[in-house]
Amino acid sequence: MKVVIVGGVAGGATAAARLRRLDETAEIVLFERSGFISYANCGLPYYIGGVIEDEAELTLQTPESFARRFGVQVHVRHEVTAIDRAAKTVTVRDLATGRTFAEPYDKLLLAPGAKPTRPALPGIGLGRLFTLRTVEDTLRIHEFVTAQRPRSVVLAGGGFIGLELAENLRARGLEVTIVQRPAHLMSPFDADMAALLHREVRAHGVRLALGHTVEGFAETQGGVQVLLRDAPPLAADFVVLAIGVTPDSHLAADAGLDLGVKGSIAVNDRMQTSDPDIYAVGDAVQVRHFVTGQPAVVALAGPANKQGRIAADNICGGDSRYRGAQGSSVLKVFDLTAAVTGLSEAAARKAGLDADAVLLSPMDHAGYYPGGSVMTMKVVFERGSGRLLGAQVIGRSGADKRIDVLATALRAGWTAADLTELDLAYAPPYASAKDPVNMAGYMIENLRTGKVQQFRLEDLPALPRDGSVTLLDARTPGEYRAGHADGFANLPLDDLRARLGELDPAKPVYVMCQSGLRSYLACRILAQHGFACYNFAGGYRYYEAVTTDRRQREQAFACGMDRPGT
Repeated sequence: MKVVIVGGVAGGATAAARLRRLDETAEIVLFERSGFISYANCGLPYYIGGVIEDEAELTLQTPESFARRFGVQVHVRHEVTAIDRAAKTVTVRDLATGRTFAEPYDKLLLAPGAKPTRPALPGIGLGRLFTLRTVEDTLRIHEFVTAQRPRSVVLAGGGFIGLELAENLRARGLEVTIVQRPAHLMSPFDADMAALLHREVRAHGVRLALGHTVEGFAETQGGVQVLLRDAPPLAADFVVLAIGVTPDSHLAADAGLDLGVKGSIAVNDRMQTSDPDIYAVGDAVQVRHFVTGQPAVVALAGPANKQGRIAADNICGGDSRYRGAQGSSVLKVFDLTAAVTGLSEAAARKAGLDADAVLLSPMDHAGYYPGGSVMTMKVVFERGSGRLLGAQVIGRSGADKRIDVLATALRAGWTAADLTELDLAYAPPYASAKDPVNMAGYMIENLRTGKVQQFRLEDLPALPRDGSVTLLDARTPGEYRAGHADGFANLPLDDLRARLGELDPAKPVYVMCQSGLRSYLACRILAQHGFACYNFAGGYRYYEAVTTDRRQREQAFACGMDRPGT
C-alpha cells in the first residue's frame, strides 16, 4: 500500500507516524510546501518575543530525523497542485527547482491546514504587513523586529495569535494596538468574561480599538496607516494580520470533493472524504461540534492530532471514529490564564439551546493558605436537562486545571448534578475541600431545584428604582463605600436577620455582594421568611469589571482606541 500525505505539522505528521506504527511495509510519502515538516505552531509568538530563544526549539522533527525514525519519504518545499482521482495521482511542484511531476497513491491523506485570512482590501500587499502561520512567517517578523527596531505595531485581530503577539511584542518594548470588528477579544468567550481580558491587556499598556472595521492600509514614510471605517486611521511601524484563518481546501474543491461550512473539506466520522480513497484531517476539514452536533470548523492542534491518528487507523483497515470537537483551549494573557471549552452562552443561544449560566469567583486554592488568587468561572448549562454546554475560566492560577475537569465532564455528557459528586484532589496549596468545579455544580443545582433565583447583569437596567422593589447590597459598609451599583442600599449579611422588619415582604428583593456567596446566603434567609428574592450572578467584582470595560469601550470608540493603561 502506498499512502501519499499532503501537509505535515499536526495532522499530517501524526498520521504518518501512526501509519508506520501500524504497517511497517507501507510506502509513505509526505509532501510539505513549507520548509518544516513538524513544528511547534503554538510556540511561534514566543520566539518573536524572545521567550523561546533558539530557533531550533521550534522544530519538533526535521525531514531527516522523521525519515530515519519512521521510514517516511519526506519532501519539504514541495507543493501538491492537483489531484487526479481517476488516475489516483497527485501533481507535485518542487518549489526549489520548479520541476513538476506526478506521484501515484493508493490512499491519499489531505492535511493542508488553513491559511491566514487576507481580505481584498486596499494596501493588502504592502511590505510592512505580515501574517503569522508558519515558521517562515515567524522568522520574517523576528528578523524585521530585530533589524528594523520598530517602535509600534497594529495587530488586526484579537484572537489567540493577536493576544499572544501582543504580550510578546510588549515584552520587546513595542507600542501595541489591537483593532478588530467584534466588540470584544477572543470570540470563544462571552463578552462579559472577555472584559477581564480587556482589563488585563490595558493594564499592560496595550491599546484596544474594538468594534472597528479595517477598510485598508496606506504606506507612510517608514510605516503603515490602518484605515478604519468611521474613525481616524491608526499609525504604526508595521501591521500583523491576525483576523482568523480560512480552510485551505482548493485542492479538494478542484478535485470535485464535497465541501462543507466555510469552504472546508467535508469528511465523515472516519475522516473520509466523498472519495473513499481520500482522507482529510486538521484545520481544513468540517467536523461535528460535540455539543450541538452541527457542522463546524475547529482549527486547533489537539483535534488535528486526534484526526490524524484516526485517519491512519482507518487507512490501515481499522474502524476508528472521530466523535467531534468541543473547542477546548487555553491561553496565556500576560499574568492571566484564559481557558474555555464547549459553547459560550451566546453561542449556545444562537444554536437554539435554552441556555443559562452561573458565575462564580472562587479562590484557586484554600483561602487561608498564602498566595491564593481569585478566578472567575462561567459555566453554561441547559435549563431543562441541566446538561453542561460549556465553561470559561479566567485567573492567575488554577484555570487550566478547572477547565480540563469541566471539559472532561462535558465530554462524558454529564449534568451539573454530576459535578457535585466529583471526588477531586484537595490540599490547601492546590484547592479547597469543595473545589470550584463542585461549587459550580452546587450553584446550578440550587437554580434548577428552586432554592435560589438569580438575576443577571443584563437585567439590571430594567430594575425599577421607584421603591416598588428592594435593592440590597449585602457587603460590609467599607466594601459598599468603595463602590456599589446604582440604587442598591447597604444591609450587611450579618445584620440581616436583626433587620428583617425594615423590609417589606410584599416587595421582591434583589441582592448583590462581592462574589455572589453572601447574597446567596441572604436570599436563603429571605426566602424562608416569605420574601421573593433574587441573587445577582457574579457579584459586584464581576459587575465592576464588566461595566468599567463597557464605559472604556464607549469612550474609546469616539476616538478610535483606548489610551494605554486606562
